[in-house]
Amino acid sequence: MNANVSLLAAALALSALAAPAFAQSAGERVADEGTIGDKWMLADSTAPLAQAVYPAHLASRGDSVCVAVGYLIGKDGATSDFKLLKGWNSAKGEIEPDGGYWQAFADSGAAAIAQWKFKARPGVADPVPTRTVATIGFQGTDGTQPAAVRGHCKIAGLADYMAKMESARTRDDDINKHALDKAMQSQRRAEARAAGARNGI
Repeated sequence: MNANVSLLAAALALSALAAPAFAQSAGERVADEGTIGDKWMLADSTAPLAQAVYPAHLASRGDSVCVAVGYLIGKDGATSDFKLLKGWNSAKGEIEPDGGYWQAFADSGAAAIAQWKFKARPGVADPVPTRTVATIGFQGTDGTQPAAVRGHCKIAGLADYMAKMESARTRDDDINKHALDKAMQSQRRAEARAAGARNGI
């Protein structure tokens, strides 16, 4: 029965890994990085833009890192709904070297983006909330050029990228649901066998 409990726990853990999507909602538009200028401009209080800081606890690694952080510009020009969309590092490419590695860089990027404020361009009477992305590079000690680092995380065609992410998330949810269903069935069979053994059946 312990194996079944472990299987159930593993299936539950898998289902928890399905992160919420960075998906377009009704009334929002999606804009590639660098293309929001037709509707939005920096608020007067935002110059210069806050910059992300290399996470101190990872500095000794010396990796060059980039992250693509998705975010939403609300009707009021404030930024929110930060999501890590892509990551790369000079040590292992797209593979996360250690647990929490991507999250540390994404958190640093989100902390900077959270300070960015926008306002509607003159002539834009009713600004539309906009989902976009910022590619943030962290220079390591390995000599990789900053433009090359950022290039690994650049997302061209954000709307298509988001659609692919949502499709993959849905597929993963289906796989996780199947694994959870199997684990639950196995658990029920094991409990039935145990109950039968206790009752002498």
